[in-house]
Amino acid sequence: MAQDTRTRIHAFVRERILAGMPPTVREVQAHLGFKNVKSAQEQLERLVRDGLLARDEGRSRGLRLPGEAALPGATVQVPILGRVQAGAFQPALEDVEGYLAVRSRVAPENLFALRVQGESMSGAHILPGDVVIVRRQPSAEHGHVVVALVDDEATVKFFHRRGSRVELRPAHPAFPVLRPDPERLSILGRVIEVRRTLA
Repeated sequence: MAQDTRTRIHAFVRERILAGMPPTVREVQAHLGFKNVKSAQEQLERLVRDGLLARDEGRSRGLRLPGEAALPGATVQVPILGRVQAGAFQPALEDVEGYLAVRSRVAPENLFALRVQGESMSGAHILPGDVVIVRRQPSAEHGHVVVALVDDEATVKFFHRRGSRVELRPAHPAFPVLRPDPERLSILGRVIEVRRTLA
C-alpha cells in the first residue's frame, strides 16, 4: 500500500510539473486524500531524499524533476496583460494592469502574466481570479497548458494534437473541447506558474 501511494504521488507530481504547474503540498494532500498536510509533506520529502524529485526551497510550487536547473535568486517584474478566458474564447486584452514579481530561469522579456476568467480549467487548479505566468513560445508539446489565440480571441487550455488536428481541452467536464482550425491558431505561450491571492 505504501509503495502504491508513493507511486501515485510521484506520477501526480510529475504530470503536474510536465504540464507547467508544479503542485503545492496542499494540492498533493487533496489529490491523494491525506487527512493532513504533514502526511503529504513527509511523502514528498521521501521522494526528494530518494532522488525522484527535487525542490527549490522557499517556494510553494518549488518541486521539479531531477536534473532541471534550480531557479536563480534574481527576481524579475512581469507585466500582467489583462485577462484571459478559461472557457469559451473571448477577445484578447492587453491592457497592462500592473507587474508581478517572479523568480524564473526565463528572460523577463519572454514572460507575461494574465488574470484568469471562467472555470473551465478548475480541474487543473486554475481558478477565476488566478494569475497565470506565461513563457512566450510559438509552439507547444502535447499536454502543455497554453494560452492560445484564434484570430483575436484568447483562451487558456490543455494543448493536444490528434494527427493534423489540434484540440484545446478544458479541465472541467461541463466545458467542450475546442477544435480550432490550425491555420487560425497561434500559441502565445505556455503556462509555467499559477498565482492565487486568498482574500
